[in-house]
Amino acid sequence: MSLFDPLVLLLVAAGLYMAWNIGANDLANAMGTSVGSGALSIKQVIIIAGLFEFGGAVLFGKRVTSTIAKGIVPIDSISAIDPHIVAIGMLAAILAAGFWITLATFYNLPVSTTHSIVGAVLGFGLMAGYYGMIGYSEINWAVLTKIVGSWLVSPLLGAVIAYIIFTLIRYFILQKTDDPYNIEKKFVILQTMTACYIAFAHGSNDVANAVGPIYAGLNSLEMAGMTVPLWVMVIGGIGMVVGLATWGYRVIETIGTRITELTPTRGFSAEFATASVVVLHSYSSLPISTTHTLVGSVIGVGLAGGLAAVDLSVIGKIVVSWIVTVPVAALTCALIFAGLLGVGI
Repeated sequence: MSLFDPLVLLLVAAGLYMAWNIGANDLANAMGTSVGSGALSIKQVIIIAGLFEFGGAVLFGKRVTSTIAKGIVPIDSISAIDPHIVAIGMLAAILAAGFWITLATFYNLPVSTTHSIVGAVLGFGLMAGYYGMIGYSEINWAVLTKIVGSWLVSPLLGAVIAYIIFTLIRYFILQKTDDPYNIEKKFVILQTMTACYIAFAHGSNDVANAVGPIYAGLNSLEMAGMTVPLWVMVIGGIGMVVGLATWGYRVIETIGTRITELTPTRGFSAEFATASVVVLHSYSSLPISTTHTLVGSVIGVGLAGGLAAVDLSVIGKIVVSWIVTVPVAALTCALIFAGLLGVGI
């Protein structure tokens, strides 16, 4: 099949749209603490993201991409019946996840793009089972359980690490100086470094949410081998950076200013904790939610200043959006998949 086949073009275009959504929502989450603390401007964040997000996606993103592409639904079994079904299913998954993230970004909600695409891929798997292409038992529920477990652990781990880091900074540095303002100014440099770190970490994990389904579709059509093509990773990296630059300011505001007051020392603590947790999971090939981890880390930093420092109403809205993401993405994917089959794509 040619790269210019309509189905292939639709799949690639949808992947680029998904990557744009990830940049507008998820990457904006990751960089929001730097803007909220005043360490970096939005323009500086875009430049840093452009370099390190792209680097993380291209150099370290293939491990998680393979999990998204083939680790949840038995793609090879479906492809043996009809390779086009896999491509259509992946197209439906990307569109379903993308639509939900666009809606969430419009309402300034930092939802999980990982939840969105995993839920959407699961929706395709359930529809494949409904049409008798696979048995429901063939869905890799063990991998799915590991992924869901990581979503629960990652925000708690981020919160604990961020809490400890900021508590140590406050006790050993801030409380032992007569000029805390000067200390905060020095931490701007450190937070710039952690902004680079978190951008690289985010690219290494979350690019899979856009390019994993592309790879699965191309692989089923025998247009990709055992490894993810470099050009597919590049599409994901470019899309995420463009998304941050064009629409990311909406979610940056929520993460950076609405959960708790952020200073360079607090922002450094949250970013370092988040990036460390994400890189650890990228190495283990698990797609975790950068959003969950970062929000957990920001809450951990806020709790270090007492519960009153955290806006619980904002957190409540975020948590609700997290809970509904997987079922909404799965149902939307099922409907889109059925619709695409109905019109004969």
